[in-house]
Amino acid sequence: MNKTAILTDTNSGITAEQAKKLGIYLLPMEFTINGRSCREGVDISHEEFYKIISDTKTEVSTTQPSPGDLAECWDSILREHEELVYIPMSSGLSSSCQTAKLFASAEYEGKVFVADNRRISVTQYQSVADAKEMADSGRDGASICETLEKDAALSSIYIMVNRLTYLKRGGRVTAAGALIANVMNLKPVLQIQGEKLDAYSKCRGIKAAKASMIQAMKNDLEGRFSELTEKGEMALHLAYSDMPVFEVESWKSDIRKAFPGFKVHSAPLSLSIGCHIGPGSLAIACAKKSR
Repeated sequence: MNKTAILTDTNSGITAEQAKKLGIYLLPMEFTINGRSCREGVDISHEEFYKIISDTKTEVSTTQPSPGDLAECWDSILREHEELVYIPMSSGLSSSCQTAKLFASAEYEGKVFVADNRRISVTQYQSVADAKEMADSGRDGASICETLEKDAALSSIYIMVNRLTYLKRGGRVTAAGALIANVMNLKPVLQIQGEKLDAYSKCRGIKAAKASMIQAMKNDLEGRFSELTEKGEMALHLAYSDMPVFEVESWKSDIRKAFPGFKVHSAPLSLSIGCHIGPGSLAIACAKKSR
């Protein structure tokens, strides 16, 4: 058994079954749905979640782990390992990372290392897989955390939003704007570059949105990440929210044709993203492999 354990949360898109195969620990994220607390992958599945939020009256909010939740999880892991590296979602998208850092510094110094590598979903997954590989090779927690944070900004995500209904609920777009976009079949493409979520483009239909995302990724891999791409140090991913299997396979095929030299990892978008953008979304992402 490794000296250093790797822990992440379900914002990474990793399921309990996948975590077991990877040999890492997983902290389910909590949601409040109409006043009821649910843990992703424990009390509610992705299919159930999207079915529930299809009701326009549903109230959904995300809940960050409390110090008590973290202590219970960390103590359990530290009974089996000398130390652990915890990889939560980006501090730019949630305060949970900073809360965990402060708690670890105050109560678990030298035992728990919280990595703020400013990633989420499949880019966060890449960090977790890399951290596990580093731990398996004998690297200690401090060294793994330092490497992940050094590579923090070297990732990129583009997400097509199928319907603006869910962004409207969160106050990120007006009701009139959402109505016009839905009627005109507009598909906004959002981008996550490290610490924040921004608008990237507005496309007419899914085909145009896919083309926009692929071109954006080509620009990244051939532009700001060109040296890393040439060295084979960039990983490529796709993600989706409550999409039919044939649509996901079609998107995977498009990506493989556009980027023939890459293996493509795919996973559902975490519910922390899904609650804001809703079902029917597609994404493409890249991330530097940390070593």
